[in-house]
Amino acid sequence: MDNRPIGVFDSGVGGLTAIPYILKELPNERLIYFGDTARTPYGSKATSTIKHFTKQIVDFLISKDVKMIVIACNTITSTCLTYLQKLYPEMPFIGIIEPAAFRASQICNEDNNIGIIATKVTTTEKTYINSIHKHNNTLNLFDKSCPIFVPLIEEGIINNDIMNLSIKYYLDDFVFNNKLDTLILGCTHYPLIRKTIQKLYPNLNIINPSFEIIKSVKSTLIEKNIFSTHPTYENIFYASDLSENFINMINSIFGEANVQISFKNFDLDEL
Repeated sequence: MDNRPIGVFDSGVGGLTAIPYILKELPNERLIYFGDTARTPYGSKATSTIKHFTKQIVDFLISKDVKMIVIACNTITSTCLTYLQKLYPEMPFIGIIEPAAFRASQICNEDNNIGIIATKVTTTEKTYINSIHKHNNTLNLFDKSCPIFVPLIEEGIINNDIMNLSIKYYLDDFVFNNKLDTLILGCTHYPLIRKTIQKLYPNLNIINPSFEIIKSVKSTLIEKNIFSTHPTYENIFYASDLSENFINMINSIFGEANVQISFKNFDLDEL
């Protein structure tokens, strides 16, 4: 058993969408979250820059004595998971892509047309396509980058005409031309607009990696025998820019849930 916290991080607020699933399934665990809200989005940055920022964040989480680290960001998982595993061989890392890729390979077959929407980096790396085809290479896969979604979501522009038009701009032709019946939300920000996507395209089966990742978190806790029994931490949410949007997003995601939360601003000069 291990009562230390689980570290979770993302380039901004998107990774927060995985937190409720983790806390619901694993109520004895406590989390330390870091959102790099001052430098988001990562999706259009060079891989070398993403690796530099990511190493800073991981070093910070390790300094907080976390027992494992969840990469709640598709862009960072695409570019940095293997890099981090080699750099910190004793630390268990969970990337967000593989659980969703496995789920898609299990519920779909060659009769399905599967779309993946993500950031530019994730689609360029073809991480989802490669991961899914590793499990089942007969599946029909199509991917598309949607670069405007993250900055709009980070600004809290979610349930309005601007977001509706943006979704239709990126997805109308993508969905209809490829005859999609399944859609993977390949960015942890995108579950925040899932209801809108589902309303606009009601026939799509949507796979949410923020939900699927809990299976890998739980299996790692079992494998390493590091479940908490008497957690000594409260849930702490750090942000490199503790903006009103960040706090509002946490309140929106958690709603009335009985979760202890402490907000902490973080000076990037300390990284």
